[in-house]
Amino acid sequence: MNMPDNYRSKLRANNDSEHPFAQYVRILGKGKTGSRSLTQAEAYTAMQMILSGEVEDIQLGAFLMLLRVKEESHEELTGFVLAARHNIQAPIDSVNVQLDWSSYAGKKKQLPWYLLSCFALADHGISIYMHGAGGHTPGRLYTENVLRELGVTMTENWHAVEQQLGENNFAFMPLEFMCPELKRIINLRSYLGLRSPVHTLSRLLNPLGAPYSLQSIFHPSYGDSHQQTAIALGQQNAAVFKGEGGEIERRPEATCTVKLVTDGIASEEFWPKMIQGRQPQPESLDVQDLIRVWRDEKEDRYAIDAIIGTLAIALRLLKKADHQQQAMSMALQYWQHRNMNRL
Repeated sequence: MNMPDNYRSKLRANNDSEHPFAQYVRILGKGKTGSRSLTQAEAYTAMQMILSGEVEDIQLGAFLMLLRVKEESHEELTGFVLAARHNIQAPIDSVNVQLDWSSYAGKKKQLPWYLLSCFALADHGISIYMHGAGGHTPGRLYTENVLRELGVTMTENWHAVEQQLGENNFAFMPLEFMCPELKRIINLRSYLGLRSPVHTLSRLLNPLGAPYSLQSIFHPSYGDSHQQTAIALGQQNAAVFKGEGGEIERRPEATCTVKLVTDGIASEEFWPKMIQGRQPQPESLDVQDLIRVWRDEKEDRYAIDAIIGTLAIALRLLKKADHQQQAMSMALQYWQHRNMNRL
């Protein structure tokens, strides 16, 4: 990202002139006693400058890593998300969708079984908008690559999103088409060696204003930030949990704490293990196994449990079930009555 010409000319004229973005780096990095978090308004303005190309890469790198060390507050995340939404300018009034599903982590140990959960929901009339970014961490299998192998059409604009939702109740748009600058920042991971707050704020974007939002996290400590940010953004119904590999996928062999926002009120639910003992990791990940499991051509207990467990959490969020047992029963029904011809 290059510095705009007007800033360059000012600096040439006066070497003592400070770049307008420097104040935000200083707020975060002024030492143990002098530094503080950004206010929501400051975070909004800082992200607006970043997305508008008014920030040098050296400033951006310092800013992102200072946030990473400190860990972003929910006020900062709220400001960042609002600025990103302003930049994206999605057609909220013309494209209707029920569930926003973010996918930014990629899978390493297991196939993305959550995709089959999405398709089962879509087969039962739940419209899902999924967005994500791939390629930023080596050795991971990303949603957009898997969808291509499955023959699922991806979208590059909002008209295509509307069309796919109408035809299939499912649409996926890579972040590079939704917000190119955020994708560029995510790709800085290979230079910085660490994920940045952009990985978090992207999960919270919900650009189409879906009434229900699902997110996943790598570290449980981020659950509270997601939950509080959702409330601050006016998201009435949201759920976030630590999923397999950081994706929205329940791990059958682990307990699961789901941070919920229901009608604007925060709560949490504890979901017990579905199976006992650690399951063996597959030697390789064959995307075609997703099709085989979908068509009942392959038996895989772990996969079925992951699919149904993920479905159950989504159904609780969507208020289709009053309690976990009902959600699990309904999830099984959704799975058993899926459209085998989808894949």
